[in-house]
Amino acid sequence: MDLWEKTISSQTLFEGKIVTLKVDQAQLPNGVLAGREVVEHPGGVCILPLFDDGTVSVVRQFRYPFQQVVAELPAGKLEKGEDHRPAALRELEEEVGATCGKLTYLGCLYLSPGFSTEVLHMYLAQELQQGPSHPDEDEFLETERVPFSTLVQQVLSGEIVDAKTVATVLKTKLLLGL
Repeated sequence: MDLWEKTISSQTLFEGKIVTLKVDQAQLPNGVLAGREVVEHPGGVCILPLFDDGTVSVVRQFRYPFQQVVAELPAGKLEKGEDHRPAALRELEEEVGATCGKLTYLGCLYLSPGFSTEVLHMYLAQELQQGPSHPDEDEFLETERVPFSTLVQQVLSGEIVDAKTVATVLKTKLLLGL
């Protein structure tokens, strides 16, 4: 069965600093027209900084859409056209203050493929050297180090609900057999 949908028209309703909102008309495989709302996003990176002592740096920051402080791994938005590997190194240094000797790519995720183009790239950072962090001017966060096993339990218990953190933690657990 052909599952492809053909874009018939596209209208940009909003262009912001981070996202663009479009409303499209698409022709479905059966010929019927349907509306499609698309949020274009440049994508991002998520990094699990695993220190030699088995701890991981986790950041806590206020997430406005949910009106709460959320615990998550260091992460950041890609600039338009930016390569994800250097972005991961940049975010690791900005949010955690660390540089790494080994950076392993864990793959990518489509975060909300029903309406968003956002692709998130996951990394495991090892052989870390700690230095001072320097978050962006508009970024307020607290960083703490927790044992990796504790982080896994927080993911499994639902205490940590951030999707990129959940996926990166579980992929790392499977990769390293921890």
